[in-house]
Amino acid sequence: MERLQKILAQAGVASRRKCEELITSGQVEVNGETVSTLGAKADPAVDVITVKGRPIKSENKLYVMLNKPKGVITSASDPQGRKIVSDFLHGIKERLYPVGRLDYDTEGLLLLTNDGEFANLLTHPSHHVPKTYLATVKGVPHGSELEKLQRGIKLKDGMTAPAEVEYQDVDPEKKQATITITIYEGRNRQVRRMFEAISHPVIRLKRVRFGELHLENLQRGKFRHLTPKEVKELTDKALKTHKIQK
Repeated sequence: MERLQKILAQAGVASRRKCEELITSGQVEVNGETVSTLGAKADPAVDVITVKGRPIKSENKLYVMLNKPKGVITSASDPQGRKIVSDFLHGIKERLYPVGRLDYDTEGLLLLTNDGEFANLLTHPSHHVPKTYLATVKGVPHGSELEKLQRGIKLKDGMTAPAEVEYQDVDPEKKQATITITIYEGRNRQVRRMFEAISHPVIRLKRVRFGELHLENLQRGKFRHLTPKEVKELTDKALKTHKIQK
């Protein structure tokens, strides 16, 4: 017997948090009866579990890394008809969900999977999986300004965790700089807001690393499957940082 939201996530229905919403909103049935309590348990080998009237089924677990282009929505669908990340997953029949988000104007490394447990593990606030970005910003920040980001800087939703920051390039003619920044959180538009807080707004933002995964030479708009070793390394990294934080 396992918790219902865990069964749904493992079946690739959605992330665990989204599965919890499906349960509490009364969209899940076990053996013909609606279950809306998060503590409820079931046996997927015996019980008939349906979501919105459709029985769940086990899927092959897929783990994909996409080099997301700028101007693409990190979503499974978009009512405005804009390009979404799944438009680039040619040949994949399974429905994959993004692990975290990259905003519309941000490009680079994005993970997608139908393994809700894996997605929940990597995005949970207590796990602190590092994410590295290349940020091209207006002006050239002084070292003292970058030190504010390294110590943690106050945003509207509170202090950020300390970040790792390093100059990569300075263009005096264009009056801009490219800086590598590694963060350990996943707040909305966090990197952009951090640089805005030191008065150096971001011109271009690209995620180049997620945990031990590097974007490397993966072309823009292309994807590749993760190896079992890479999946294990990401999982181990998340579990390890969780233990350290405890």
